[in-house]
Parts: sequence; structure tokens; C-alpha cells
Amino acid sequence: MTAPRATVRLQFHREFPLDAAIPLLDYFADLGISHIYSSPLLTSRPGSRHGYDTVDHGTLDPELGGEAALRRLVTALRERGMGLILDIVPNHMGVGGADNPVWLDVLEWGRESTYREFFDIDWTPADTRLSGKVMAPFLDRPYGEALKAGAIRLGHDAARGTFHFSHHDHVFPLCPRHYGDVLGAARQDVGILATELATLDDPETAKGDIQAAKERLALLLTREGAQIVADALDAFDPGSEDGQMRLHALLEKQNFRLAWWRAANDELNWRRFFDIIGLAGVKVERREVFDTVHALVFQLYADGLIDGLRVDHVDGIADPGAYCRQLRRKLAALDIQRPADTPVGGYVVVEKILHAGETMPAAWQMDGTTGYDFMDEVSSVLHDGSADDALEKIWSQATQDSATYAVQMESARRQILREGFGTEMNTAARALHEVAQQDLDTRDITLASIRRSLRELVVAFPVYRTYADASGRSAQDWTYFSQALAQARRRLAPIDHPVLDLLDRWLGGEAPRALGGDLEHAGTRAYAIAKFQQLTAPIAAKAVEDTVFYRYGRLLSRNEVGSDPAQMALPVRAFHALAAARGIAFPDAMLATATHDHKRGEDSRMRLAVLSEIPQEWSMTLADLMEAAQPLREALGALPPPTPADEVMLYQALIGAWPLDLGPEDGGRLHGLLERVASWQIKALREAKRHTNWVFPNTDYEAGCDSFLRLILTDGRGKAVRAVIAALVQRLAPAGALNALAQITLKYTVPGVPDLYQGTEFWDFSLVDPDNRRPVDYRIRAAALAHIGPPATCLPHWRDGRVKQSLIATLLRARAAYPGLFARGSYLPLEVTGSASNQAIAFARQHGETKLVVVANRLCAGLLGPTADQPLVPGEPLQGTDLTVPADLVGTYDDLASGRAVALTQTMPLASLLDRMPVAVLLTAP
Repeated sequence: MTAPRATVRLQFHREFPLDAAIPLLDYFADLGISHIYSSPLLTSRPGSRHGYDTVDHGTLDPELGGEAALRRLVTALRERGMGLILDIVPNHMGVGGADNPVWLDVLEWGRESTYREFFDIDWTPADTRLSGKVMAPFLDRPYGEALKAGAIRLGHDAARGTFHFSHHDHVFPLCPRHYGDVLGAARQDVGILATELATLDDPETAKGDIQAAKERLALLLTREGAQIVADALDAFDPGSEDGQMRLHALLEKQNFRLAWWRAANDELNWRRFFDIIGLAGVKVERREVFDTVHALVFQLYADGLIDGLRVDHVDGIADPGAYCRQLRRKLAALDIQRPADTPVGGYVVVEKILHAGETMPAAWQMDGTTGYDFMDEVSSVLHDGSADDALEKIWSQATQDSATYAVQMESARRQILREGFGTEMNTAARALHEVAQQDLDTRDITLASIRRSLRELVVAFPVYRTYADASGRSAQDWTYFSQALAQARRRLAPIDHPVLDLLDRWLGGEAPRALGGDLEHAGTRAYAIAKFQQLTAPIAAKAVEDTVFYRYGRLLSRNEVGSDPAQMALPVRAFHALAAARGIAFPDAMLATATHDHKRGEDSRMRLAVLSEIPQEWSMTLADLMEAAQPLREALGALPPPTPADEVMLYQALIGAWPLDLGPEDGGRLHGLLERVASWQIKALREAKRHTNWVFPNTDYEAGCDSFLRLILTDGRGKAVRAVIAALVQRLAPAGALNALAQITLKYTVPGVPDLYQGTEFWDFSLVDPDNRRPVDYRIRAAALAHIGPPATCLPHWRDGRVKQSLIATLLRARAAYPGLFARGSYLPLEVTGSASNQAIAFARQHGETKLVVVANRLCAGLLGPTADQPLVPGEPLQGTDLTVPADLVGTYDDLASGRAVALTQTMPLASLLDRMPVAVLLTAP
């Protein structure tokens, strides 16, 4: 396996197809990128902006250009010595609509479908009305209302000779066994064919006969039976009461049950991706499903068109470890088929959120994660932990809410579990109840008691999930499961403690395979474990990232995917320990600072991080903002103003997203900012699920918040608020840029593979999607790179973003010149001593005789002062602060950041190292 040197993440869609990337390759190559890291390319739902709603695993998306465009792109990549990493989605598929042939086959044939085990469907649910059926909760209103309103209709596809039901853009195939019910008293030859379809054997063994009969029927109806079809459809027209009853009776016979979408939370009998009914979970743990899902991907790999994979949402898979190992074995077996002139491939990373202290199992045989863990580490080491209590006090006083993050998180978990995941909770509880029923000693344990204990266990679970399998739990799983058990025990009444102990045993505390020959019980246990593990992950994600992150706003730069808002900062020594550990265990893990899922841009986070350094200033500024906004609240009239919590988070969003050159009276550009922030605000309010939500929007509250924002940004009455925000941004900007340059330097020099999210080589002040997926102007970036100088020469004009681009390009050139150093070099923390020792981070890397010493300023808002206009600390505040250099690192180096030679001594004054740039990257080689 050969890991990429550096990747650039590109989001392909209809407006940015594969061919659009080809003209950009020279720029990416000049920048120093080795691989395109592509969003999913398999055929997804028409118009998809992200590709995570795959509807056909066997084809490349025609909206992106299909296979021909992929080959053109890969040819262009190979000409430049570059490669392609592909994002794949094995956990789920897009369903509903009319474009997923596998899903439609399951709806058409039910348990007779060839694909009956493709999706994670419970064919024998507790609700007997769904026995043998697939719940199809795609109606926009209750079933009876939809039926009477004519929103469900029977239709005929003359080209295919098939009948179907439709509801808006959704199609539900009529089982061919009921074609005779539709055609009724049609002429004899039509009736014979319809009867033939109804009496054919299992379609899995009679597909040819079924298709032939369908084709003969289609021919007859097209050539001679148009009126027959029209008359038949008229009989099922819901415009009459008789038609409604006939239509309902026909629907009741199908292999699916139509339902209102709101019923899904309580009655759905198949696994979703999180709470999205348009994405159905796939049983990729089954060998035949695994092969189908990956057939085209493996062919692309064998043909040398892709060089590695990024696996989406690995925690949704029943057994991620087994899946990853199977994936690794298959890629290794295909290596021999790759063309001789194709670079060595096999790089695979997984999207995995790691809790603080949690590590990805080495037994998975993956190259690492996609970098959310690093994104948290590098961000938190650039926050000031001493402000923890002060910021908590500022937040609680401003919002009149003293609930801690822990309290907020528990509340959100309970709400999400109750309102969004009733189906998944029911499935896991019933699976555990079935385990209880199989043992005489536990068969009296009630479903209700299991549900109570399970609920508290899930609410208390500290990580996304455990990975217990037939061998039971790992040591890491024991740690986290024990924490959840202890907390659940405190919340449960003593009468339920014995049930909690049983859950501990059943969910991996006692290995299923230890039961010897009792295969049925072991299988029931394994199913229950899987359902539990597939429940805790989405609860964690939805409760934290999509709920609490929009409720608790002590400091929004810490409300990021992969981060824990309760942990304000990471000590330098802890950052070093994590970097060194990564270099040993996962040296090729991806390093991200921005992604398509981030809540705010990487440089927006670095600007907001400065507030942790100046909490008193923030407290006073926030008070000024809320006072200046009082006339705006009054101007809303009958509309409700934003709550204090929503108001404080809005100010932080504005501060983080405010362009560097935007003035408080720059009318046209303020309108542009308004539209971006308004989109963020409506999403934030609904995700918070307190005063409005996606299901039942509170339009009055949303209108009040929107009007408040518009008054701030575009009304004369908001001038005072705008002035305060603009002044604070100018105060934060130099220190924020200093943090951002430190972040970039660390990302491109510590162990791992740096990933550049599209367009973020310039300053990134984006908000959550869709804002972070806006089109990128690569012409400006390419032109800037063509005429760019060393980083230090760009620093005086730092506001245009070229200093960031120059630093990235400079570091990527070094990675290309010395691949061994960056891929496998040792990692040694270096000590900084003196009065400003906390304002720097330093380390060294070495591979053979090639050596690298990295030093970066951090937490320098106090050293810069309130009037600074450059992200560079003056020499005086750094006087008396030194870098301690081991004897074997003493020597002459080239400083890649400043472009000069540096004679490194054992006691090196920080002021002399960082007088031209806030970072120093010293390199020497034989």
C-alpha cells in the first residue's frame, strides 16, 4: 500500500461533474496534491448534491459524466502522476422515489424478492399487519386522507408492461400476482397472461418466465389493449368511493404498506440511516450483499481507475471490524489485476468519530480515520483552557440558562430517543426480550423492564458504539460500557438493577460463542448486540452534532464534528502524545481541518477560538451587543424575538463568518452575508428542536429570528450592532489568523496524510452546509499560486489569504521532496521555556539524516494586543522565551516559512525564530 502524500476533497454533483475537475489538475499538482479525494460517484438520486444517496451500485452517476468522464479524469491524473481516492457508501441506499431498482424489486415481490435480505428489514415485526410486508412511510399525509384526496393512484407503464401505484414522485410496484385483479374481466388472452403471472413459482427461480409473461402482456396491451388498460385504471380511480375501496383492497394485498411519513418513528420495520426515511440500511455483513454493493468499486480498483477508498459511516455497519477486514482482503487480492503502469493502491480510511481517549481498533486493518479526531485535536490545542469557567459563566448569565453541557446532552439524548428513534429502540428492546425468552431463568423478564434499562443505558453511553462480536467485548469496550452501566444504575430504580446486569451480560459481557452448541441462542444474542450497537451510534450523532451543538453555545468553535464542547482545550503535552501515537499506530491516517460536514470553516473556528483568550473582553462586548440590539427586539412588534441562547449563538455565527474586509456599512456585501447566515440560522433553530423543528416548524418564531437578523445586517437601526461586531472581528482577526497559520503548519507536518477541503487554501469562514459546499473560484487561486512568493513575503497582505496558500504549497513541496521524513519520521516533542512558553508549540521529526523542527505560536491575543494589525508577535513579548534543542538537532536549517537559513542552537530564542512568521518550519537534509 502507498499512502497519498496529500489529498484534495472535491464534491462532485450535476453543476460540478467529473470533467470540471480536469482543468484544475495542473493547479492541484502545482500546489502539491497527490490524490483527488472524491465524493461518492456511484449513481445517486437525481439532483443529489452529495452522492450519499446511492440508488444503483452497478453504475457510475450519469449526472457526473459516467464511466467515460471518470476515465478522462483518471487519464489526466495519471499524466500528472496523481491518483484518486473514492468515497463509498456501504451502509445505506437512497429509497423512495422511483430510481432504486433493488428497492423497487423488494416492494414488488416482498419476501419472494431476490433482494429480500439486501435491506435490513424485519419481516416478522410485532405489528402483525406488517408481517411479510415493507412499511413504506412516504405519504405526505395520513393514508386515509391521501386515498380520499386522490394522492395515491394506480398507473400503467406501457413500455414495461407493468402496473404501479404512485404518490407524487414515489412509485410502488404492483405485485404481478395481482395483475389479474386489475384487469378483471378483460378479454381471454389478457386474462390468461395475468393468471399466468399470478401462479408462477418463486420469482427467484422463475425470473425468466415472469419477464417473458410481462413482455407478452405488455405487447398485447400496447397493440390491442389500450382501452382495456384505461377501463381497468378507471375502476381504481380514487375519485369515486367505489374506486377508493377497490384501490384500498388492492393496496392491502401488496408486499408493502403505505403510511404517513410521521408514522415511521414508531412503526418502521427496516433500519434507516439515522432518522432519514429516504435512506435504508443495507445488510452489507451478508456476503452476497457485500459482493453486490462493491462489485463496481472493485472493478474500478482492479482496472486501476481508483487507488483507495474512504468508507462512509462505518459505525452503521453491524460488524465494522469484519467488514473492514473483508474489504482489505478483497483489495489485496485485486492488486495483481491492476495495470502495471498503475501506482500501488490499497489506501483505505474510515469515517469514524472517536471519543476523547478512544482509539480505532488496529484489528480493523485500516489506514486510519478520515481525520475528525485530528480536527478536534489541532483545534483544541489552539484554545485556552483557562477560560473554561469564565466562558461558562458568560454563557449562563447571558442566556439565563445554568444547565451544563452534560445536562443539555442528557436532555437531548432523551428527546432524540423518544421523538426520533422509537422504531430503533423498539427493535433493540424486542431483540433483547427474545434473548430473555430463550432462557428459563430469564423468561419472566418483561419487555417493559428491558426497555427502561435499555433507555438509560443508551442515554448514558459515552461513545458512538461498542464493537462486541462473537468473542465478546474488547478492553476498550469494557471501559465505555462500564461507564454507561454505572451512570444508568444511578438513574434506575433498584428494582431494575438486575435487568441492567442482564443487559451487561447479553450485550457482550458474556461472549455469544461461549454458549457452545446453542447456536440459536448465540444467533439471537448476536442480533441483539448488533441492534444495540446500531442504535447508540445514531443517538450520539443526532443528539450531539444535530441538537446540542445548536443549543449550547458557550463557544461555537468547540461545537464541531468530532469535538466535545465540554472540553475547551487540549494541553500541548496531550497533543504531542496523540501525534506520536498516531505516528506509531496509524501513520497514514487522514488529517482534516475542514470537511463537507463541518459546522463552520477552519479559519472561522480559529477566529472564535481567540475569545477563549480574552473572556473579559468577550463578556463586555456581548453585553454591548445585547444592549445595542434592544431597539431591534422592540421593532419586531408581535413577532417573538430570538431567545437569549439563540441570540448569543447568532452573534458568534456572525463573528465567525464576517469577511475580513467587510465594513459595517457595506450594503451590498452585507446582503450577501445575510443570505448565508439566514440559511444557517433556520437550520440551527430547527436542529435545536426547542422552539421550532423540521417536523412542526414554528413559523412565527422563525420569522421573528429572521427579521431580527435582517434588522442587524441591513437596516439602519442595526448600525450600532454591526459596528460592535465589525470592531470585534478586527480585534480577533490577527490572532485568529495566527491560530489559523499554526493550524495549517501542524496539519502538514505531524504524522498523517493532510486533506485539503475544496477551496480552503484561502481563508475559510464558511458555515454549515450548504454554505461550506458553495462553488469555488479556482481561477483566482491558480492565478495567486502562479505569482506567489514565500509565506513570509505574503504576510504583510495576510487578509487576502495568499499567505495561507503559500504556506500550504511550501509545506507540500517539502513533503514531496522528503516523503520518508513526513510519512515515517520520528516525532519528538520539544520544550519551550520562559515567560511566553505557553504561547508556543514545538516538535521535531527525523528520518535518517533528514531533520525537521517545527515551532508555532499559539494563544497570542494577549501578546498581540488590541490594536495589532498583523498576525505576528512583536519581538519584545517573546524575549526570555527559548526553544530547547537536543544536541543531535543542533545545526543549520532552511526555514521554509521565512525563506532564510537558521543556525539552530541548543537554547534558541523564540523571538529570533518567529520574527518574520508566527511559525517556523526548519528543514535540513544531507
